[in-house]
Amino acid sequence: MSETAAVPVAVCQFAPTASRADNRERVAELTAEAASRGAKLIVFPEYSSYFVDPMDESLAANAEDLDGEFVATLRALAADYAVVIVAGLTERASDGHRVRNTVVAVRGDGILAVYRKQHLYDAFGQTESDWVEPGDVGEAATFDLGGLRFGLLTCYDLRFPEVARSLVDADAEVLVVPAEWVRGSLKEHHWTTLLAARAIENTVYIVAADHPTPIGVGHSQIVDPQGVVLAGVGTAPGIAVAVVERSAIDRVRATNPSLRVRRYAVVPREA
Repeated sequence: MSETAAVPVAVCQFAPTASRADNRERVAELTAEAASRGAKLIVFPEYSSYFVDPMDESLAANAEDLDGEFVATLRALAADYAVVIVAGLTERASDGHRVRNTVVAVRGDGILAVYRKQHLYDAFGQTESDWVEPGDVGEAATFDLGGLRFGLLTCYDLRFPEVARSLVDADAEVLVVPAEWVRGSLKEHHWTTLLAARAIENTVYIVAADHPTPIGVGHSQIVDPQGVVLAGVGTAPGIAVAVVERSAIDRVRATNPSLRVRRYAVVPREA
């Protein structure tokens, strides 16, 4: 991989609704704007295809397969604008009652990576597992773009440093985090702190897209390998763009070789 690798990335903060058609239209509008600002990777939040709060049976009724309308729209947009798009969707699961909380990375010619959320949000009074089937553990979801390797995780996974570390063990240099980080006491603080922590401890970039308020906390961000926010959005819908580059990763790792000197490995386990 080239030492001069650099990729302009965008995080698109928007509020998906219970209208799948409206969500696709909003994704198209934001993709056009982000691409016009030079982004080559465009990241959308968790549940971008369909979202209701609180969750209910309509999730399964509106779930799609990976060859459904939502992913087809992402592929068409990626082809039109010569970009890679990462977005969350409700994917049809095996039992007809629950869904998979899935993230896809797509290019115009197909799907580059698929990640299904491993840690479900059964915390802070929520029970995502009532409606969502957990993804399998053990295989890192990564893709390459512009000479850099990107890894996928989702929302609550951010609280489990092993997920990020397993991606770094698969040579990911940029971690992409679609999220619906639910508002609550200190939740904004947790979100921004954990984004910085995952960047610092792994000496990687973090590219995180959240829902805006009032349901999410907002603050979608692009964070560098020292935990510095390069670009971000506040609490309203919006787009932030920054460049991720290998030279910055190399500089940080030369000073802070924590990955090289660590003495523990990550070993997945079943719940």
